[in-house]
Amino acid sequence: MNQTATLFEAAFPYGDDILGLPVTDIDQAATWYAEHFGLTEVERQTSPVPTVIMERDGVRIGFSINGLDPGNEGAAIRVACLDRTKEEWASRGIPIANERVDERDGKQYRVFFVVAPDGLCYYFHQLIE
Repeated sequence: MNQTATLFEAAFPYGDDILGLPVTDIDQAATWYAEHFGLTEVERQTSPVPTVIMERDGVRIGFSINGLDPGNEGAAIRVACLDRTKEEWASRGIPIANERVDERDGKQYRVFFVVAPDGLCYYFHQLIE
């Protein structure tokens, strides 16, 4: 498996802010997402709320202690190769769920879900060409 090729293509929040997904512990979030999603910390803020911004392949995702419920939030992440994503997640011990094909706007996508330990839900998807 080629770890150097681009995997993350884009990320879209379920709520309002891809740079403010709710967590209760910034340090735990930064560690887990670095170890499991291969994200790298690029910025940390303390004001207006504690926030860490992380990145992979130029795609940024942020985590904040903002009082929102992680169980109601998450992100859709478009990937270059769903199979490679599954292989990488399996090697890191991340369980995937609900693998299927979805249709949106006349296009089909292979998808699966991951629920992180913090409760955030991720919808990984790849356009079927």
